[in-house]
Amino acid sequence: MKFLRTYPTWVLISAAILGATLYWSLFATDRYVSRAHVVLLSAQIAQPRVGLSAILPGPTGNDLLMMRDYLLSTDMLALLDAELNLRAHYSSSGIDWLSRLSASDVPAEEFHRYFLKRVSVELDEYAQVLHVSAQAYDPETARRIVALMLQSGEAHMNDMGHRLAEEQVRFIEIQVEALRTRMVEASDALLTYQNKHGLVSPTGTVDSISSVVAGLESELAKLEARKAAISVSQSARSPEMMRLNSEIRGMREQISIERARLARASGDALNRLSAEFELLRLQTEFTSELYSSSLAALENTRVEAARSLKQVSVLQAPTDPDYPTEPRRLYNITVFAILALLAGLIAQLLMAIIRDHKD
Repeated sequence: MKFLRTYPTWVLISAAILGATLYWSLFATDRYVSRAHVVLLSAQIAQPRVGLSAILPGPTGNDLLMMRDYLLSTDMLALLDAELNLRAHYSSSGIDWLSRLSASDVPAEEFHRYFLKRVSVELDEYAQVLHVSAQAYDPETARRIVALMLQSGEAHMNDMGHRLAEEQVRFIEIQVEALRTRMVEASDALLTYQNKHGLVSPTGTVDSISSVVAGLESELAKLEARKAAISVSQSARSPEMMRLNSEIRGMREQISIERARLARASGDALNRLSAEFELLRLQTEFTSELYSSSLAALENTRVEAARSLKQVSVLQAPTDPDYPTEPRRLYNITVFAILALLAGLIAQLLMAIIRDHKD
């Protein structure tokens, strides 16, 4: 009693260390740990992304992180509980009261916190390998937990990939249909314009009339030169001069007519018709090219959708433990004792400081 009154702190610390030693040595229930190492692979092949496919999200490098988050989620816990009845397993009366789940009907939040203490999913960022482990109170349950987690994680990643691929395909299909409608409308507008003005190609008509005018002006120049040549030897009333003058007048009248056609046809200027026709033709070609590229993008996306399956490749299959590795009894006792002694030293130091201030 004297020692207890003199050193109450060390008595309490000694009692705590003794209690911890007795608990981890005699009462703590053995836990079996199953482990697996996996990588997530995909059959996707790098392809050039053109047209509409260029605006769609490409493959990302965080698939393992997403899988890790899912493996530790409440959805995964619900699935495991439905398949393996984990609530009953973790709350079994054969487990010591400090280790077991307090009751089989605890709230989902408390059950999930307990689950996170018994399951570990760690990512090796350098090797891109996922380390999955689960603790249970018999080896078969531990192995089945890890196996079911991997199986469900692979199925979940495939579902995500399929949904994303289907949404991409649907988006491009909608865009392809819209572009096809635009292409048909542009083609109809071009045909209507041609039929309305009776011209297959106003640009070609302009070029043709320009060629005719150029030819007539060349002929006119020749006639003018011939007239100048014979005017030296013949009078203005000679039959030859009169014939040349008549041909020159006719040629000039024809040139005026052709120039009028070039500037105006049926009340519409050919240069304006040509500009409008070129605009319609360019719109038709542009929509046709867009439609062609969107079809190529659709086929590329369908191929990517077919290759979007994720495969969990197991580097180490879920182990079937032969002996319990948790709790680490000696390690826990040692760490607890060291921390308790440090706490005792700190408490003694504080008490000594308080006594010195009182004195």
